[in-house]
Amino acid sequence: MAADDVLVQFSMVQKTYDGATLVVKHLDLDIHRGEFLTLLGPSGSGKTTTLMMLAGFEMPTYGEIRLKDQAIDSLPPHKRNIGMVFQNYALFPHMTVAQNVGFPLSVRHMAREDVDEKVERVLSMVQLSEFGSRRPAQLSGGQQQRVALARALVFEPELVLMDEPLGALDKQLREQMQIEIKHLHEKLGLTVVYVTHDQSEALTMSNRVAVFNDGVIQQIDDPETLYEKPKNSFVANFIGENNDFDGMVTSIDGDVCKVRLGGADPILAKPVKVFGAGSKTTLSIRPERISLKPLSGEAVNRIPGRITESIYLGDHRRIIFETPDNPQVKVKLTAEREIAALRTGDTVDLWFRAEDCRALDRVPRNEGAFN
Repeated sequence: MAADDVLVQFSMVQKTYDGATLVVKHLDLDIHRGEFLTLLGPSGSGKTTTLMMLAGFEMPTYGEIRLKDQAIDSLPPHKRNIGMVFQNYALFPHMTVAQNVGFPLSVRHMAREDVDEKVERVLSMVQLSEFGSRRPAQLSGGQQQRVALARALVFEPELVLMDEPLGALDKQLREQMQIEIKHLHEKLGLTVVYVTHDQSEALTMSNRVAVFNDGVIQQIDDPETLYEKPKNSFVANFIGENNDFDGMVTSIDGDVCKVRLGGADPILAKPVKVFGAGSKTTLSIRPERISLKPLSGEAVNRIPGRITESIYLGDHRRIIFETPDNPQVKVKLTAEREIAALRTGDTVDLWFRAEDCRALDRVPRNEGAFN
């Protein structure tokens, strides 16, 4: 993207609370106008601290944050013109819905008739036109979240920050709100920075996802690339289900490497993060990329497996296999008749292509043949 498409820029940003441990380490990040960027990672990974620094509730220990090419490190939150949605809604219980939504306009001393017009428009946008006179306690959790969203949008900010906004909702309502927020983003052309630890939520809503761990962005990409082409073992295991096999690289030939596991036959894989012949590696293969039928092509792997568990899930069957190198290999298969006939204890060959198997950095273990 062009430089003028950058709305927010983090440059060499660091954050420590105790002067010793960096919660965010050397963060360089460009956020583009109109994108939906999700900061994803486990607790303590630095994602929420990054959002709080952008909002102005935390200050960087080192580095600079720029908004529309203006340094904002010394600006207080209320002068950054950024919308914010929290997990706990943060609504005023003594105010009506309309008063809550109009509050950001009132503190900006906007004329009453203009406030009323904007509040009415944004309540319609979040499907709450009939609820303006109610108080937050009279609303469901989903309705309260819509009020919080409307309040963040009413003053028409270029940038909206969302910190685990759907965490308190049940699964069905959470999924409904994901789609509604995504549609609002597309309709209004907003720039959204969204924090979550929920991988499926990040994949559903985002243009790009930044995966954090230990204060560092491990990978930032569109959802499909993150899932299909993880750059390291952390991303492979954090995004969706994954199967790991520990082994030793025996050779690398272009875009295919050979990896020796404990079994007799080497595994062919795509070398992504390996360090030459003789180095340890962890192979990554998604459950849906494994077949119980022979596959065509030259670079195909075959591993014997014994069924230890089979679970029917409607549109697919989840089968757990024990192999010579992994006691729990997960396989997702469509629930065809011949698959349903398989029983616990049956031995079946597992097939997968080299292009679907990625040789990554070694996952730390406490045991194993190659530790």
